[in-house]
Amino acid sequence: MTDRMLVRLKVNGDDYEFEIEPRVNLADALRHHLGLTGTHVGCEHGVCGACTVLVDGVSARSCLMLAVQADGCEVTTIEGLAADDGTLDPLQEALSEHFGLQCGYCTPGVLMTLVELRRELNGQAIDEKTVRRKLAGNLCRCTGYQGIVDGALAALNSHP
Repeated sequence: MTDRMLVRLKVNGDDYEFEIEPRVNLADALRHHLGLTGTHVGCEHGVCGACTVLVDGVSARSCLMLAVQADGCEVTTIEGLAADDGTLDPLQEALSEHFGLQCGYCTPGVLMTLVELRRELNGQAIDEKTVRRKLAGNLCRCTGYQGIVDGALAALNSHP
């Protein structure tokens, strides 16, 4: 019999408490225990960025982090970006408007990375080189990145 551990998380504003085997990574806990399937698992080595979520506001590769390591943390996934009424986050809208998504597999990780960047910028303008550097850890096989970068620049440099 495998020992299980109690994990308490706040995910997208909701409190969760569940028992889980210590070996289960955060991505699998989100997907299989909480039903939040927007976090994708690609390489399972932390290289592709598809599994990126925010843990206490900082991007983390959820395939490399054990769920028990996130105990007591606040986790934000792609499901937490849109408003309760379904209104998309400005970054989601901008990627769509600038053709920054195709198959969508990398999109959740890209968006979570950009949400972290938006927080870091705190309203300051950003250039293409900085966006590309921030997204260097997110692999995309479909878009060629230009649409992602254009959308990011549009959203991050618009100050309503």
